[in-house]
Amino acid sequence: MPATSAPVESPYLAFDRRTWADLASSTPLPLTAEDIARIKGIGDEISLAEVDAIYRPLSALLNLHAHASHYLHDVRGMFLRDSTTRTPYVIGIAGSVAVGKSTVARLLVELMARWPDTPRVQLLPTDGFLYPNAELARRGLMDRKGFPESYDRPALLRFLAKVKGGAAEVEAPLYSHLHYDLVPGRTTLVTRPDVLIVEGLNVLQAARTDRGGGDELVVSDFFDFSIYVDAEESHIRQWYLNRFLALRDTAFTNPESYFHRYASMSTEDAVAFAGGVWDTVNSPNLEWNILPTRSRASLILHKGPDHLVESIFLRKT
Repeated sequence: MPATSAPVESPYLAFDRRTWADLASSTPLPLTAEDIARIKGIGDEISLAEVDAIYRPLSALLNLHAHASHYLHDVRGMFLRDSTTRTPYVIGIAGSVAVGKSTVARLLVELMARWPDTPRVQLLPTDGFLYPNAELARRGLMDRKGFPESYDRPALLRFLAKVKGGAAEVEAPLYSHLHYDLVPGRTTLVTRPDVLIVEGLNVLQAARTDRGGGDELVVSDFFDFSIYVDAEESHIRQWYLNRFLALRDTAFTNPESYFHRYASMSTEDAVAFAGGVWDTVNSPNLEWNILPTRSRASLILHKGPDHLVESIFLRKT
């Protein structure tokens, strides 16, 4: 039984970390400390113990869901006399800048690919569907990069429709964090995996009512399961500052980096600059666009100040 009780009217079951970890106590952990060091992003404090307690049970739960979905497809096909090929089980992962959702996504790719039911798992960050910088500049959106309007949403919807339509190969634009822009002529190829993990800031955006009174199609309509990585904003802000300082001393030192001009900043100036970016860009995006989507997730991972997941909320149905 869940160790933490959510209100009766809540659509979620609530678990503390100990109860959650016990859910898959008999399942071996297939990752090593070296795997974790390779997977985690800059600024993410994640250990083998954290993966064992939180992400091993989560991968087991997701494997059950994917297996059940594939079984339903097979028996439904038998009933309908339809031999259509299975489509990927799509998992969406949302959350703020610097909350660690990219590391969560990479961890789940590694863990789920080790389950016999889901050996082929691919990851698609939605950064590739940002408009190119030149187009963002033309639209006056460079200071709102990451806001919903900075994405080519129709292109992302077309991509997901092809994936869920069973296309053998679907291309997505490739994004470079080094150059802070799309890579011209380069794409990521999704080749009908068992599981596709789609990770991004705004992937759980709700539909808006159109002028005709109907609801528009949204990205999350293509998700079979969704995860929101959550934390108090004060903690995320500090993680963002820590990450900026770490990048200043690593990736930003590359002369080809879009942010190379910040590599020579003093620590005081870097903290002031990153804090300003958080307060004027990332915080409003979180408050207005990202946080309101939390209640739409199938599962919420809530982190404490040390990046450790303190509680898990799983939707009841």
